[in-house]
Amino acid sequence: MYDVVLLTLGSERDAPGGGCGSGGACCGGADEAAGEKTEERCETPRVPVLACADALTARGARVEMVTARSDAEIDEVLARLDGPPRSDGLTWPDPDSKTRLVVATASDGQLRAVVRRLVRRYAPPPSRRPADLPANRTVPDLPTVGVLPLDPARSGTHRDLAAQLGLPRDPAAVAAAVLDGSARRLDLLRNDGGSVTLDGALLGAADEAGRPLHWRARVEVDDAVLSDGDEPIMACAVGNAGGYARLDDVALLADPDPTDGRVEVAVAVPVVTRTALGRKRVRLEVRRARGRAVAVVPRDEKVPFLDDGVEGELSRKRSWWIEPGAWAVWTV
Repeated sequence: MYDVVLLTLGSERDAPGGGCGSGGACCGGADEAAGEKTEERCETPRVPVLACADALTARGARVEMVTARSDAEIDEVLARLDGPPRSDGLTWPDPDSKTRLVVATASDGQLRAVVRRLVRRYAPPPSRRPADLPANRTVPDLPTVGVLPLDPARSGTHRDLAAQLGLPRDPAAVAAAVLDGSARRLDLLRNDGGSVTLDGALLGAADEAGRPLHWRARVEVDDAVLSDGDEPIMACAVGNAGGYARLDDVALLADPDPTDGRVEVAVAVPVVTRTALGRKRVRLEVRRARGRAVAVVPRDEKVPFLDDGVEGELSRKRSWWIEPGAWAVWTV
C-alpha cells in the first residue's frame, strides 16, 4: 500500500522564520524574484484535508498530514519522492515510488508553489544535461500530484485549474483518484524569472472605473510578432490552460490545451477606423499565435500582470517556454 503525504501550505504569520518563499509564496504562490506581489495572508481550512485523510486511511494507506510554511519545508516533503542515487550525481524523481503526494490548494498559486519547488529540485543544470532527459524538455517527468481543492463549491465565473481539468473536488473522490486513478500528464510553462505557470498569465490592468489601460510591449511567439512595441495594447494572455481565455466579453485565447505541447498567446489591440462619413470608430483586434515560446518586452516602465492568480509587475523582458508533459495529476 502507499504512503500518502497530505501537504497544506501554511500562513506566513504562523511561521517563526517567515513564509514559504519570497513574499510568502506558500499562501499565494508569490515570487518576488519573478516580479510578483504577496497576496493577503491565508488561513487554510482543515476539514477537507481531514476528510481526505480519513478516506485514504480507510483504504489502507499510511497517511501523514504536513503543513509547510517555507520552501525548505516543502522541499523536505518532496525529498521523499527522490529516486535512488544516480551515477551522474543528479537528483531524480523515482518513477516507482510508493509515496504519493496530495496538495491541498486554496488557489492555483498554491499548487504552483509546490510545482515550482519540484522543478527546482529535479531540473538539471544545462551543463549536466543527462542523456535520458527528453529532447524537448529541461526537466524530467515530475512526480504525479494529487490535487485537493479546499473550496469544493467554488462559485463565480472564474474556474480554477482543477475545475478546468475536471479533477474531483470531493475529498473521498480525490482519495480514490490518488490510490486507484491514472496519471494525466500536462504541459508546464517555465519562465526566465525562475518560476512556472500551470494555467496562464494575463498582462494589463484597468483603471478604477474598470476601463482597460493601454500599455506597450513587443510580443513575439516563436517567429511571429503580435505587437512591435509601438502600438497600444489593452491585454495580453499567455495560455497553457483556459483560465485567461476571456477578458469580460472579449475572447482572447481560442482553444488553449494543456496537453498539446504549445503555448497560445493573444494580444488585444485597439484599432481606429473611419466610417464612410469620416467618423472615427475604435474596434478591438485580437491577434493570436501558438508556439513553443513567447517573449514580452515591455516598453513602459511597469506592466501589471496576473500569473496563476498571483499579482506582479513586469519591468523587463519575460520569456515563457513550454515543457510538454512535464507534470502530472492523479485523475479518475
